Amino acid sequence: MDITLEQSAHARLITADEHELSVPATLRYVSADPLAVHLDFPPEVSLDGCAVSWTFSRALLEEGLEQPAGCGDVHIWPSGRARTVLELHSPLGLALLQFDTGALHRFLLRSYAVVAAGQEDVGAAVDRGLSVLFGTV
Repeated sequence: MDITLEQSAHARLITADEHELSVPATLRYVSADPLAVHLDFPPEVSLDGCAVSWTFSRALLEEGLEQPAGCGDVHIWPSGRARTVLELHSPLGLALLQFDTGALHRFLLRSYAVVAAGQEDVGAAVDRGLSVLFGTV
C-alpha cells in the first residue's frame, strides 16, 4: 500500500533586493518513490500561473540540514540554527527560499517512519520509471 505524506511549509522567498516574501509550499513524500521528496508550490506563486513541483533526493534534504549540499538545480544549506536555505535553478531563473529547519526536520523524520533509511525498495520505482520512459516498447 502506497503512503503519501504532506506537510505545509511556509517559505520565505529572498528577492534580488534582499526583501522576504512569504510563499506557501507543501512538502510531499510518497512511499512508491522512496528516495525522493517533493516540494510543491501553488499556481499563484509561479511566473506562469501553473503549479510547480520540485523533486530531489531525501538524502540531499537530510545532508542539507547539516551542511551545504547539492549540485545542479537544487542546493540546500543551513543558515544559522533555525533556518535552512533552498536554492532552486530553472531555465526561468533562480529562487532562493528560507525554511524553518525544525519543520524540514520533522518532515524528514515522518518520511523515515514510513520508509526507513536504507530500506528503500527501488526495484519497483525503477520498473515504473522504465515503463514511463519506454512505454510498451
